[in-house]
Amino acid sequence: MAESKAKKITQIELFESMGKTTSPKALNHTHPLHRERIQLENKYEALIEEKPELSRLVSFQGNKNVPLLRLYRYKEAFSFELVKKFLKEFSAVSSSYVFDPFCGMGTTLLASMSQKIPSLGIDLLPMAVFIAKTIPIFLQLSEKENLEKIADAIIVRAKKSKPAEIAEQVKIIKLAFDSDTLIQLRKIKSAIEELSEPLKQILTLIFFSILEEVSYTSKDGQFLRLELDKKILSPAQALVGKAREAQQDLIRAKNFFRLSAKDLKRYFPRVYEADSKSLSKIPFKREPDIIITSPPYANRYDYTRSYALELCFHFVKNFEELKSIRHRILRSHIESKITDKDIPVHPALEEIILALSEKELNNPKIPDLLVGYFCDMASAIKEWSRVLAKGAKVAMVVDNVRFEGEMVPVDLILSELGEQSGFKIQKIFIARYKGNSSQQMKKYGREPVRESIVVWSKK
Repeated sequence: MAESKAKKITQIELFESMGKTTSPKALNHTHPLHRERIQLENKYEALIEEKPELSRLVSFQGNKNVPLLRLYRYKEAFSFELVKKFLKEFSAVSSSYVFDPFCGMGTTLLASMSQKIPSLGIDLLPMAVFIAKTIPIFLQLSEKENLEKIADAIIVRAKKSKPAEIAEQVKIIKLAFDSDTLIQLRKIKSAIEELSEPLKQILTLIFFSILEEVSYTSKDGQFLRLELDKKILSPAQALVGKAREAQQDLIRAKNFFRLSAKDLKRYFPRVYEADSKSLSKIPFKREPDIIITSPPYANRYDYTRSYALELCFHFVKNFEELKSIRHRILRSHIESKITDKDIPVHPALEEIILALSEKELNNPKIPDLLVGYFCDMASAIKEWSRVLAKGAKVAMVVDNVRFEGEMVPVDLILSELGEQSGFKIQKIFIARYKGNSSQQMKKYGREPVRESIVVWSKK
């Protein structure tokens, strides 16, 4: 990337610019439980560069005007433009091969396809895999298809349909919907199941996209938040409205992506439900030479809770199956379990765990979360190094976190783990700074938490 004109500033200077007269505790060089983190900051200081122009691109907000990607609210996604930016930076061409080991809704894959670059993505969340597979299929639809009319027909057919079987006993389902809405949704799902492919897959995605707005829930923070006074739409109204939006997007998408039928066939992304820590069975066509990705952040968010409605309507039959997914995905949430084999994989992490042991935590499992998260990421990074081509480039969006006043420099710890696995650290771009919770600020003071893009190359 072109050099930023913005002046590099240290965290101390940042604090002074915010009106602080003292350095944050994390920069106390004499404190025995801060030395490893200070050493990391010093080691990578020359590679850290502020890029405020990337702020909007590291969030889903950047996709508000992108046809198809805007249909489903996958709030952890980054933007289509960010992927295009790094594809250009990495000089990607049609002979390149892009890999996203945490593909989510498939933004990297769709952007790669739009640039006529082959790609492959994996994820352990089955709902994410479904969406990543489905969004490109919209581009294969004939312009004669009318999704709004199909949705109208589904509503009519649903009146006579038997309610579909779902994981109805999972508690959130009973809390999220009133009884009439739940019956209507189950009947609509049955009617959708009668469609042939690819319309069944496409209407299922549209169905997923209305679940939040017809429920008393909102995707907010670590869990689904209940809002019992929320004004909700009827399922029929929501489905037809979203299908109308999808129809408009389908028309826009043809001009936006400008891909021929031959292009779609050649560059259509491949998506698998798989674990980034174990890539031996992934059918790569050749060694990938680009990774553009963003792993779940170590921020306690549980994707199986945030997307519980979708999972319970289509992917799991009961709570045990939901819990099984929860314990398979990356250990970035508070229900992460560790074993005796899981130990801190970096001295800075040991330092953080020790510092947290001296504090009264609002959840005693936070240290387990951090240990599990970095163990999983260390394993994943080793696998990336094993399968990538020599000279391959990596751009990874990550977020630092702060627990009980202790800053966790995720970007720097992962970068050093990357070095240990055969990567060279090229740059660490700070896309934006985030604030702290009011409780943390009151107790420990304000300290900016950076959201970064680490850029590596395989040696």
